[in-house]
Amino acid sequence: MGMSVTISEAAEADAEQILKLQYLCYQSEAELYGDYSIEPLTQTLDSIKAELTSGTVLVARLGDEVVASVRGTVDADGTARIGKLIVHPRMQRHGLGGRLLDAVERRLGAAGAAKCFQLLSGHRSEQNLQLYRKHGYAPVGTQYVNERLTRITLAKDIPADAFVTSA
Repeated sequence: MGMSVTISEAAEADAEQILKLQYLCYQSEAELYGDYSIEPLTQTLDSIKAELTSGTVLVARLGDEVVASVRGTVDADGTARIGKLIVHPRMQRHGLGGRLLDAVERRLGAAGAAKCFQLLSGHRSEQNLQLYRKHGYAPVGTQYVNERLTRITLAKDIPADAFVTSA
């Protein structure tokens, strides 16, 4: 009998697994853009621990192993920023990224302060862009970084009644 993947809030004890998974997952992005100095590959363990206390960090577990993660924060203006959605390569293309994206949207939207969701992707990251479009995100801006990378900002509004629960 197989194990089920569960999604929950990350704990400080998960920081090292998240860092290792992040390093593994961003290798393909670094190769795609020819840049191995990208922030996810140079981020420190202390920095991830700080993110655990300053924002929302969710993990997906298969048994005790963290196989996916996502982070989010809500700005003072009500923009819920989602980032570093990572899924272990062996778990990709099975819907786990979409489940995590839905979970972090619910978590960030449930507090009531968020008015819209926003995330970033590189212009060559077609699988990521496809996932985001499938979940209702649309491009709202681009930022030329260098000859190898243009960042695309994607967003979607949160309907006023999206996270209202009945009593």
